[in-house]
Formats: sequence, structure tokens, C-alpha cells
Amino acid sequence: MPANLTTSIVIAATPERVWTVVSDLGRMGEWSPQTRKVIVRGGEVKQGTTTVNINRQGWKVWPTQSEVVDFEPNRRIAFKVRENHSVWSFDLEPTGDGGTRVTQTRDVTHGTTAVSKMLVEKMLGGEPSFEANLLTGMKQTLVRIKDEAEQTA
Repeated sequence: MPANLTTSIVIAATPERVWTVVSDLGRMGEWSPQTRKVIVRGGEVKQGTTTVNINRQGWKVWPTQSEVVDFEPNRRIAFKVRENHSVWSFDLEPTGDGGTRVTQTRDVTHGTTAVSKMLVEKMLGGEPSFEANLLTGMKQTLVRIKDEAEQTA
């Protein structure tokens, strides 16, 4: 079974400022090394918003679709990927000194789909390698979000 993945970073910006970055899903391609483009359907990001995502690993490119399943301004945004049932989230917590701890999680507690498992195994290097790449990418994503939030804070 795939593993849940999580990583955190402290950002020297308020939760409100960080929220403007992490909740702008249309810019996720700027932050994530695997997600190349996100098309937000219907305009404003909120509970129930759907997206089309273009993902890439090397020469391999694949689309996914997701839906925002949790939306608490300045606290949490989570979206579920239709194709593999993973739930990706960003949780924001004030640090008490004007900063924000951001935790990014990939939750696969309920497993993934058979198609996803097969594609990870046959096309994306197998589960251990794929998950190691995801975790590295999650850390890069948070560093890029930190840079953006702190530059404009």
C-alpha cells in the first residue's frame, strides 16, 4: 500500500499572506516540480472547485482531475485526485511570531486505484522511487511557496 507523505516548512509571513499563495491553485505549476499546469474550472477556488492538472516526470506527461474537498480560508485547502483517490492538502498554522508553519500532505489512507498502482509500477519507477520523488518535490514546492510568500509579505 502506498505511504502517506508529509513535510513542513516555517514561513516568515502571516497565514493570510501564505493563504493567498497556496490557495491560488492555478499557480501550482510554478511551485511544484511535478505539476506543470493547473486549470481551475469555474474561476474562483472554493469547496467543490474542480481542476485539470498536467503532470510530468521526465518525458512522461499525464493529466489528472481533482476536486477541492476541504476549504478553510487561512487554515486548510485539500483536493482529491479523481484518478488515484489521493488527497493532497496544505495546512497553515500560526507560529506565534507572525510566521506560519505550512504542512503539505499526500494522504492515501484509503488506498489508490488499481490503474494508478499499475502506472506507478510500470511507468513511474515503482512505488518506493515514485514516493521518494514525490517527497522531494513536496519539499521543493514548500521552498518555492516560502520564497513567494516572503518576497511579497
